[in-house]
Amino acid sequence: MDKSRLPAEVPLHPIWLTAASGGAGADAPQADPSALAPGRHQPQVLLVEDNHINQVVALEFLALMGVQARLAKNGLEALAACAESAPDLVLMDIQMPGMDGLECARRLRAQQREGRLPSFPILALTAHALDADVAASMDAGMDEHLTKPLDFVALRTRLQRWLKLPQAN
Repeated sequence: MDKSRLPAEVPLHPIWLTAASGGAGADAPQADPSALAPGRHQPQVLLVEDNHINQVVALEFLALMGVQARLAKNGLEALAACAESAPDLVLMDIQMPGMDGLECARRLRAQQREGRLPSFPILALTAHALDADVAASMDAGMDEHLTKPLDFVALRTRLQRWLKLPQAN
């Protein structure tokens, strides 16, 4: 990854990012432009992550997949982002300041049960890979447990279980 392209800091309230916005480098795989055509639904993913490097990597991966992505830096921001516009899927870090991912997932699931939010999958995204960590994620209402560091192919495979992704070139 070309470090000269990395932003100085990720904005607090970012716009939806897509591969069509030029987020990918010229030598990177590009999403099929016909899949990004107006009128065609692009999956919308909320990335909940407090680490800047992990944010940059995950947002780049999502852009390369032709997915629109928003960023929340902790559970409190994630709750606000979901209330503003429910995503198609949430990628949720577990350890974050303010409100961790487990508590945020519990609150999102409670809002869904109450009918205040539509149903959407929540995928844990963490460096913790012990059986107890996976069980804690599932108990909190996560649908899957992905481990860091992120791998593009593994992430794409997991997202394809839950979303209709645009076809890559």
